[in-house]
Amino acid sequence: MEPNRNSENLKALNSKEDKTGDWRSPPANLEAEQALLGATLVNNRAFEQVSDFLKPEHFGNNAHGRIFEAIGRQIERGQEANPTTLRFYFENDEELSDLGGHTYLARLATNAVTIINARHYGQTIHDLFLRRQLIDLGEDTVNEAFAPEIEDTALDQIERAEQRLYELATIGDYQGGFIEFPAVLTAAIKMAEAAYKRDGKLTGVSTGLSDLDDLLGGLHKSDLIILAGRPSMGKTALATNIAFHAAKTLQRKSDENGNSKIVNGAVVGFFSLEMSAEQLATRILAEESGVASDLIRRGKMGNSEFEKIVRASHELQRAPLFIDDTPALTVSALRTRARRLKRQQDLGLIVIDYLQLLSGSY
Repeated sequence: MEPNRNSENLKALNSKEDKTGDWRSPPANLEAEQALLGATLVNNRAFEQVSDFLKPEHFGNNAHGRIFEAIGRQIERGQEANPTTLRFYFENDEELSDLGGHTYLARLATNAVTIINARHYGQTIHDLFLRRQLIDLGEDTVNEAFAPEIEDTALDQIERAEQRLYELATIGDYQGGFIEFPAVLTAAIKMAEAAYKRDGKLTGVSTGLSDLDDLLGGLHKSDLIILAGRPSMGKTALATNIAFHAAKTLQRKSDENGNSKIVNGAVVGFFSLEMSAEQLATRILAEESGVASDLIRRGKMGNSEFEKIVRASHELQRAPLFIDDTPALTVSALRTRARRLKRQQDLGLIVIDYLQLLSGSY
């Protein structure tokens, strides 16, 4: 009887062997870890360059992680961290004894490099940690797919995998921290300059409605705007018009490095939980062409109306508007799909029609 191929594939993955049969150890750079620790022991200022993103668990060698943690504790107390002051922490440490005990700390300090490269070494260590996490995530994903829980669907597993990937991407972003006020001020001036040069004189994304733009100054990042009203008052029509106008007015500009940047409008993700994507498209088409939507649905159009629809459809095809009409969408699924669209298309505006139809995440 032929052996189970899936079982063989799973065993091969768990063995972490490459095609030649050689053992593949998780990626790590012990030399970079030693160089960073040595630089920190010689000059504690090196710790300040990496402490905002590098943690003890990021080191490939556990003993190196504990040394880094001890250095951090010593510095936080306002005391000097060097082989002599850290000797107490590692006198009875078996793992450090295998490396050479206190003499290992002294050797790290003796072979230290300049602290100028400390942040570079820290980023290398952090990047390799993320790679090890990716390997673990891949193995867990494969194992869960081979032996799923009874009530665990494939889509549930995909959402969990995407969530873990997003969390990795989040902790992998070690840029940030304090920004000097002059730099923030310069960014604010550039934003005001762009608004001044723009036709609508707005700092945010235009809604297409001048009175609303005057009140809001356009739609801005981190804004949460809720349209409320009684049934059949035109909430969906308003949201649709705003979404389409933001997508239609999208403009990109390349900087001196060739990187594309959105300077007007936005890529729009429209989650339509009540209306189908075709119905929503028909509304937009009717608005843009000037032909009544009921005539489009029933096909009662003359040649002139049909030509208007064709011309309008050519214009609409260029608008970066993405529609998801999945009913009873969960909050976690919406979050996952929005993050995916952000990575793929640089999503700038999310419209949900409507909030009460969202399902809770279980």
